[in-house]
Amino acid sequence: MAGTIQSLILTPPSIVTSPFPCRKTCCLFSRSLRINPPRRSISTLIISCKPSDEIHGSDLANGLNWTKTLMNFASNNFLPLALTSGVAFGLVNPTLGCLADKCNLSKFSTFGIFVVSGLTLRSDAIGAAVKAWPVGLFGLCSILFFTPYFSRIILLIPLQPQEFVTGLAIFSCMPTTLSSAVALTQLAGGNSALALAMTVLSNLLGILIIPFSISKFIAVGVGVYVPTAQLLKSLVLTLLVPLILGKVLRESSRGEPLCHGYFPLFLVPWMQVSRSRSLLMMVKPAAFIVAIGMGMLLHLGLLAFNALAIRSLSAISGGHKSIFSKKENAQAALLVASQKTLPVMVAVVQQLGSAFGESGLLVLPCVAAHLIQIVLDSFLANFWLRKELSSNTAKVA
Repeated sequence: MAGTIQSLILTPPSIVTSPFPCRKTCCLFSRSLRINPPRRSISTLIISCKPSDEIHGSDLANGLNWTKTLMNFASNNFLPLALTSGVAFGLVNPTLGCLADKCNLSKFSTFGIFVVSGLTLRSDAIGAAVKAWPVGLFGLCSILFFTPYFSRIILLIPLQPQEFVTGLAIFSCMPTTLSSAVALTQLAGGNSALALAMTVLSNLLGILIIPFSISKFIAVGVGVYVPTAQLLKSLVLTLLVPLILGKVLRESSRGEPLCHGYFPLFLVPWMQVSRSRSLLMMVKPAAFIVAIGMGMLLHLGLLAFNALAIRSLSAISGGHKSIFSKKENAQAALLVASQKTLPVMVAVVQQLGSAFGESGLLVLPCVAAHLIQIVLDSFLANFWLRKELSSNTAKVA
């Protein structure tokens, strides 16, 4: 520092080399030192050159940190953000959404949803789940055969518009979520390989079983005929084929996803809500709140059913020595078997057209139910994690 100060005073202005960014200002200050030295001290002059740069640098660092935080949040919550943004845009300005729907953009977006879904399906650890195959078998049966029976209970609820009830009933017939349940299982320290195996198989098999579930549970209750064979063919072409295509592309890229996100899923609710906006504006807020409550009760009911089933199977298959009693397996089965996927539901509604009513009214409560199940299960996974940490701490002590 002393050498720097000396160079500011003794070195001619033409060859001054200062480490400070404000070079010209420091040269002027050095001249003022030689003319009127009593007025200001050297340390004051040098400090006056630095604070603005430090402040700007600090502001820039804070801005970069905020940007990084927002980008991480958007990356980790892309699916909920895409869904809610699509609904919001459809409600605010339905003109573009209606135009896109008339241009049959929904067919391309549905295809895109499941290409991306295939790209995000991981299969690297499926082999590790073989040891827990009885738990996985229960999970598949619960997802595809047992939990769809909840749709009959939902259809008994008198709520207007009827599409809210029908939409949640269809939602209960869907396979498990494509990524949320696996991520939460991993967070809680559960058997993520088992969760992944159930996710992949239930989504592949679910596309083949959904038409029969809807025909048996929904169409009969609503009084609508569903051409099962035609719906099956349509779902195979629009869901299963792009899902397998995306999976093949992922595997050909050595298991690394080629893209991240569900942007096509933004387009489908955007178009459906835009098309149904006039009806949505006529819905009483109380009815929508009731529908949200129904979605929450549906997920709590699924959690209670699967928890009771897992405990019962554990009791009859060896007690604490049973494979169902292992905490990792039970957590994976409970989370995966209790969640329902929204992308498949949206695609099914798209293929059904207006058979069960306005698609926007069918989808809207299911968007809320999808978000609710992720929030509730994140609290559950965090509770398990904290319990495990406190248990480990107690053992160490």
